[in-house]
Amino acid sequence: MVTIFRGVIWCVLALANLAVMSAYADTVPIAQASELKNRFRIDHMVEEVTLVVQRDFGSAPVVIIQPDGSKWYSSRHPDTVKWTDSESGDLINIKNPTPGPWQLTGKIVEGSKIVRLSKLGIEVEPFPQPLYQGERLKLKAWLTGDDLKMRLPGLAYMVQWNATFASQQDKEDANFAAGTFGVGNYQDNGADLDERPDDGTFTSNINLNQPWGHYLLTIQAQNEVFQRQYQQPFVLSKIPADIQVVEPENPREQAWELALVADAEQLKLEESYFELSVVGPAGFQSNLSERLEGAAKKELVLTDVRDYGSYRIKGTLFSTTKTGREIVVALPERFFNYVEPPAPPPSAEEMAARAAAVAEVEEASAKSSALTLVIIGNLVLLILGAGLLLFLRKRQTLKLALAAAEKSAAEEQGNANQQKTGIRDIDLTMPDDNE
Repeated sequence: MVTIFRGVIWCVLALANLAVMSAYADTVPIAQASELKNRFRIDHMVEEVTLVVQRDFGSAPVVIIQPDGSKWYSSRHPDTVKWTDSESGDLINIKNPTPGPWQLTGKIVEGSKIVRLSKLGIEVEPFPQPLYQGERLKLKAWLTGDDLKMRLPGLAYMVQWNATFASQQDKEDANFAAGTFGVGNYQDNGADLDERPDDGTFTSNINLNQPWGHYLLTIQAQNEVFQRQYQQPFVLSKIPADIQVVEPENPREQAWELALVADAEQLKLEESYFELSVVGPAGFQSNLSERLEGAAKKELVLTDVRDYGSYRIKGTLFSTTKTGREIVVALPERFFNYVEPPAPPPSAEEMAARAAAVAEVEEASAKSSALTLVIIGNLVLLILGAGLLLFLRKRQTLKLALAAAEKSAAEEQGNANQQKTGIRDIDLTMPDDNE
């Protein structure tokens, strides 16, 4: 009987709820509209409204239909409307909207909500203190609507988050006169330290490898519709740990060492760990993990460093601050060169032997040089003699040729003269016939 009675009561309550829901089926909640045919109503008390619309990825921006039937587009709307659209949605701000029923048309994601907001803001986790150079920092930020955190797929495409540091111009700080510069952003893409994409939680991706000192942090979230800022003064402290390279006095007999040092006033030494990576020549690499075990300094012998060349040391500190905050800090890289040491000075016997060897080499070289000179001299004399003999022979031949030529010329001249004389002696008179 009790079970039947409870069942009847449950049925009555369910019917009552259905009746109430039917009565208010056309009522639009304050912040959302689901809405049948993407319709919603704006009452006369609203001075400003922001619409957040989720569309099918890659679809065209929605079209807004006003109560009087006129339309607004992302490319055509009055100056009182600010509109930013992305691949996944629209963010639309309307000042002094017309009271009445409004409607959106477009490829709105099925089951999504048309979020209507009267106030947009941002919520940012503050920077912790102390904060150290090179620290890996995971902080979160959210876009808020009417003081509530917004979660909407594709929101990361609509809002850009940027972080800047501004030096406070303290002369005692290393960042004096550093000015204002960008240091990173906040992401909701599931990369780096962000846990999952499109969950509405933006995670910091900030580079803290900056000069230490007093800063003013400015985080700005903006798009074409709105711009919000968060500011916080903070101090970026020096790295509370270090890696020191200890060079041996006699590298031939002693090994290189590292000294791991931590600030006992800022860190819990019993919860401090060093992860090291030593990279050297010929593909050498050694990974080391060392715990301080309560001491502010620990020496580490590099027994594997044997080859000559350049070495680089990368280190990361995992520790807990005195305030109880877990930190991860990238330590500055360290370098050292393992150069082959000079040989020890030679003994007297070795020096005498070296001198004798040098003298022997010099003597052999002198003999070789003298022999070479003799050979060269003989060759020169032989060449000169051959040249002189050839010259004399040519000269004698030339003289003989000249003498023969002169004799031949003389003979020819004599013959010519004789011929002339003979001609003169001929009697050209005719003999007398009577004789």
